[in-house]
Amino acid sequence: MVAAAAASAALETGKVSVLLGAQWGDEGKGKLADVLSMNMDVCARCAGGNNAGHTIVAHIGPDKVKTKFDFHLLPSGLVNPRCAGFIGSGVVVHVPSFFAELDALQKKGLNCDGRLFLSDRAHLVFDFHQVVDGLKEVELGGSSIGTTKKGIGPAYSSKASRSGLRVHHLYDQELFANKFRKLVEGRFKRYGHFEYDTEGEIARYKAFAERLRPFIVDGVTFIHTAISQKRRVLVEGANALMLDLDFGTYPYVTSSSTSIGGVCTGLGIPPTAIGSIIGVMKAYTTRVGAGPFPTELTDEIGVHMQEVGAEYGVTTGRRRRCGWLDLVVMKYSCLINGYTSLNLTKLDILDNLKEVKVAVAYLQNGKELPCFPADLDILANVEVKYETLPGWQGDISTAQTFEELPENCRAYVEYVEKFLGVRIEWIGVGPSRESMIKR
Repeated sequence: MVAAAAASAALETGKVSVLLGAQWGDEGKGKLADVLSMNMDVCARCAGGNNAGHTIVAHIGPDKVKTKFDFHLLPSGLVNPRCAGFIGSGVVVHVPSFFAELDALQKKGLNCDGRLFLSDRAHLVFDFHQVVDGLKEVELGGSSIGTTKKGIGPAYSSKASRSGLRVHHLYDQELFANKFRKLVEGRFKRYGHFEYDTEGEIARYKAFAERLRPFIVDGVTFIHTAISQKRRVLVEGANALMLDLDFGTYPYVTSSSTSIGGVCTGLGIPPTAIGSIIGVMKAYTTRVGAGPFPTELTDEIGVHMQEVGAEYGVTTGRRRRCGWLDLVVMKYSCLINGYTSLNLTKLDILDNLKEVKVAVAYLQNGKELPCFPADLDILANVEVKYETLPGWQGDISTAQTFEELPENCRAYVEYVEKFLGVRIEWIGVGPSRESMIKR
């Protein structure tokens, strides 16, 4: 009942609803995407690739069997059997992973026939991109950025250098083969001759092309037809604002635009098509891989967040670094993405803490910085100013309404809301679909 209410409240006829990560990723976007998709017609991906990761628990089939699904490349809205999934032009697609993920979903009882679509303008990720991804990390040595090694960065590099291959190229076999050979040869010249069966890959993609054909659409026509027909469209962002290529903690970022701008460029829609912009944020902060993390905790509280919050990556299995909620980061995120509302997730992970801190400012040489700094050397050496709030030390996992939360818990939510100037509309109090309070 709570999930259905949350879903219906987010719908705006004729407008696209957007769901974006507001921190460094892993905020729990998948659960709200699942909740909202219950009443959506289309769930779309606009950027990134199979470096994303969402886990959704749903009840499938006539017997309502509880099943866990891991999504990486495919839109997680597919869990709703009435919702179509669309992979937009800004996504980079590793075709073997596309089919492996689809086959895994189907094997668990999720029928996706006739409701999964792929833009013909999307760029392709090949196995050699993944090899190069690893070689680039080795080359960087101590400056490694912590890539997932899924080939995402090298694929976007091919795209930016205008040497990449797109989905539609698969259907001109001679052109595809010639461009593919040239692309691989360029990587051999750059990184030395690594083991790779170029001709074997060309043959493999000839077979993939036929299997992929039923999924392919003109992406621009598809999404604009959906909008013009007043179909309800949800855009599911991948990664998060602080991993954005332009506005994240560069170079410790992904290779695509993870901001609201990436929605427009990745789907080919104008800003006027967008209605609600929902930012998803954890009640604390996590990040994976290297890079400055001002509120990081390496003490028992950090371990508590890791263990109780199950902070391990869906895509990589890597342990996430954890720290207090950073409202400096969130203020910056709100400025760029213009959230119309927020989803505060995993609030229950803070249940047993005597006090809870939030970062409210960064200081350099005793002076408060006016904004989130671009220079990572500055970021790595800031002094963090905290506000300390009393904990609630009680189990909130059964709460169904905001009023049922302990007083100190409500005060924490209201403090964050007031500081950011954006309404917290959804509150996650547990891992299940039903554990979502709608205010």
